Amino acid sequence: MENVMIFAFIVGYVCIAMEHKLQVNKAASALMTAGVLWVLYILTMPLAVPQINGEAFNDYLGQNPGVKNLPLVQQCIKFIVDFQIVESLGEVSETLFFLIGAMTIVELIDIHGGFAIITNRITTRKKRKLLWMIALITFFMSAVLDNMTTAIVMVMLIRRIVPNYKERWIFASMIIIAANSGGAWSPIGDVTTIMLWVKGSVSTLPLISTLFLPALVSVVIPTALASRMLKGSIVPNDTIDPVSTNIEQVLTAKERTVLFFLGIICLLMVPVFKSVTHLPPFMGVMVALAIMWIYTEILYRRKVNVEDRYKHRVTQVMRRIDMPTILFFLGILLAVSALQATGVLNDLGALLDEKLHNVYAINLIIGFLSSVVDNVPLVAGSIGMYPLVDPSMVSTMADPAFMQHFVPDGGFWLALAYCAGVGGSMLIIGSAAGVVVMGIEKMNFMWYFKNISLIAMLGYLGGMGTLILMEFLRTGTL
Repeated sequence: MENVMIFAFIVGYVCIAMEHKLQVNKAASALMTAGVLWVLYILTMPLAVPQINGEAFNDYLGQNPGVKNLPLVQQCIKFIVDFQIVESLGEVSETLFFLIGAMTIVELIDIHGGFAIITNRITTRKKRKLLWMIALITFFMSAVLDNMTTAIVMVMLIRRIVPNYKERWIFASMIIIAANSGGAWSPIGDVTTIMLWVKGSVSTLPLISTLFLPALVSVVIPTALASRMLKGSIVPNDTIDPVSTNIEQVLTAKERTVLFFLGIICLLMVPVFKSVTHLPPFMGVMVALAIMWIYTEILYRRKVNVEDRYKHRVTQVMRRIDMPTILFFLGILLAVSALQATGVLNDLGALLDEKLHNVYAINLIIGFLSSVVDNVPLVAGSIGMYPLVDPSMVSTMADPAFMQHFVPDGGFWLALAYCAGVGGSMLIIGSAAGVVVMGIEKMNFMWYFKNISLIAMLGYLGGMGTLILMEFLRTGTL
């Protein structure tokens, strides 16, 4: 039956990958996949629970003595329903609530014209200089915001600056690469790093100090190569009008600036909140959202002469949140948790250990897979395949040198954050940033493959080489 579940997961995955061809939203496919896997598990494999999850099952029976009087199959079903699904949903919800809060704050900044503070200051028209500037701004911006939002903001900027669509595709491609790389070295820059951070696999300072340089290398190499495709200066095009918004008639420039910086500070303080309070990150982002909510309510309360339809309150902004994306994450993470509950991921992890037994080789493969397959389930699957090892227990394990990589902030988790985030740039469909840019710019898959995929791969490999070299210099071993 495990093979049937794997087949169902692959079918669901294919439906997700072929979303546009099938004209079925990937959220629907992900939710259906999750439902099918859990149904297959509880209807056909309940008696496998004692073998797969023996320790947790015995603990559950010890805490619920009334369940012991039931037949074994009922005991197993109760364990799946009352423990495994609830535990899985709890872990998934931490990520989802964090995303909802962070996305609302970003939308709040965006709808109030906050990002124009950055984009309006870009005045150069030299193509190569502009490309470097766009790439670096995207790289640092996506470390604070999510990479998809950053990609949208920066693509809308270049649409106003670069009139030639073929040249604009080069700029857009570097935005994809820089957004994915920038999100990899920050705990709040990408969904995958958020997942690892929420899980406790990585923490803020080790993640930044370890991955900043490799991520930067993965941007510098492609940008240097792509800049050779551009020459001269951009001819201003008067037909490209700047984005106008009625927010300028509602809020002053000073009020918009304060709102922008307040939002950025609130997002930046989330890691600090977690470090100080030891509460889950979603609590920090909820407090940050509350601060922004209260501030905007006070701000609009003073605007007595402004019609309500021009006041972008949080209650209105929440309608702009991409809920299908949230439901997609819910579905795919629950689907992966079903594979984890049945022991499939543990078996796969054991197979990779046996064949490769090198955390960097394993993650290198994961990076290449993320260019084809969404990196969210890849990281979720990796979290399920490998244990988060207590540092005090490493010395008691059969292979302590290898298991050392799986402690919090260990080499495996840091390399996973880099590979899953940056590897998605090698194909335009490999990341949320790539998909959204392809939609906005109507970019051709084959054009990206012929012109950008190779330089994106060179950047990915260059950054991975930098990460391995840093680890070797630090420890003397790999």
